[in-house]
Amino acid sequence: MGVLRSLAIPTRRLWRAAALLLIANGLLGAAAPVSEYQLKAVFLFNFAQFVEWPPAALPRENAPFVIGVLGKDPFGADLDDVVRAETVNGHPLAVVRYRNVAEVRDCQILFIAASELPQLDGILAALKGRGILTVTDADGSAVRGVMIGLLRQDKRIRLRIDLQATKAGNLTISSKLLRPAEIVGSGN
Repeated sequence: MGVLRSLAIPTRRLWRAAALLLIANGLLGAAAPVSEYQLKAVFLFNFAQFVEWPPAALPRENAPFVIGVLGKDPFGADLDDVVRAETVNGHPLAVVRYRNVAEVRDCQILFIAASELPQLDGILAALKGRGILTVTDADGSAVRGVMIGLLRQDKRIRLRIDLQATKAGNLTISSKLLRPAEIVGSGN
């Protein structure tokens, strides 16, 4: 169904993933001077390692693996800094910012900013069947249909994963992401 995304992850990435999990679970507490959006940028980077995409949704040979930001960008340079000089299965990572969903082309992960929530139904309809992992950090039930929610709870970032949405997008989420996440949608 898809191409396994976790091929030979370099040691540096394993350490980064381990640090992400420690930070996300609050084990480093105040000792880690990391901003909320630096942490969310690391989450987006790591999703590339723990999600399986259908072959048609993957970049062509020599094309970048794209993490997109739709709407008002809350990351600033943090997301660019996290992906700089990184690769996914031989594809360089790139960050592309989009003003509207019509601009979204060869994108594998799309962060939907809270500024875009009024248009969320239209955005999700435009992305339907394209194999794009959708992510947001907007709270509430208004984000139904977004595959991964990055939710702030008690000074921690929690994952909310909609299995029904990921299945509809023909994406498979690794159990390493599912274990600590709140699961919504049955995926049936």
